[in-house]
Amino acid sequence: MNPDELPADLAVGEARGEVRDGFKFRSGRLALDLPATLAGRLRAEPREMLATPRDLGRWLVAAGLAERDPAATEEELRGARELREALYRLALAAARGHGYADADRAVVNRWAAEAAPAPQLADRGITWTGTGVRAALAVLARDGVELLGGPLARRVRECAGDGCALLFVDTSRSGRRRWCSMSACGGKAKVAEFRRRRRADGG
Repeated sequence: MNPDELPADLAVGEARGEVRDGFKFRSGRLALDLPATLAGRLRAEPREMLATPRDLGRWLVAAGLAERDPAATEEELRGARELREALYRLALAAARGHGYADADRAVVNRWAAEAAPAPQLADRGITWTGTGVRAALAVLARDGVELLGGPLARRVRECAGDGCALLFVDTSRSGRRRWCSMSACGGKAKVAEFRRRRRADGG
């Protein structure tokens, strides 16, 4: 199922703010937002934001993939982390022009083959079945397959912010976007450059 066909509560990439319930959504695709749940991954001690099954449930709600906490299991949490890291390595390879690792492709493809939410014709319109954690992870994996297997793979970028490991899809006309967000890393870089110029000018 194309993520664009999902209802509002299951829409992929729904624009509802860059930070939701403490999670960052700055990439333009949920397949790249999931890797952001390992905060500070370039640091010596990154912070795991999916530390518990409840954290995963919170992220799925914030991402628009669930209306309420779907009560993830420990096994589903491990699966989500495995999918997250596979998506990150594949997207990083795309950003750097490298080939995809077979093991990472296998993880994403395995999750993409899971049953995704299915529409059902009800008395008053459409209802959805199979909207649990595994179905949500299937949607994420399929989003990754479509992104990394399509023309937008060439538009995956690494944020140029100091210490920022976020990846994003550059949809700018010039194809030269450098920051995961102008309100975050881009703004910090502009302030730093302004201060540097003032010091250089003796200000």
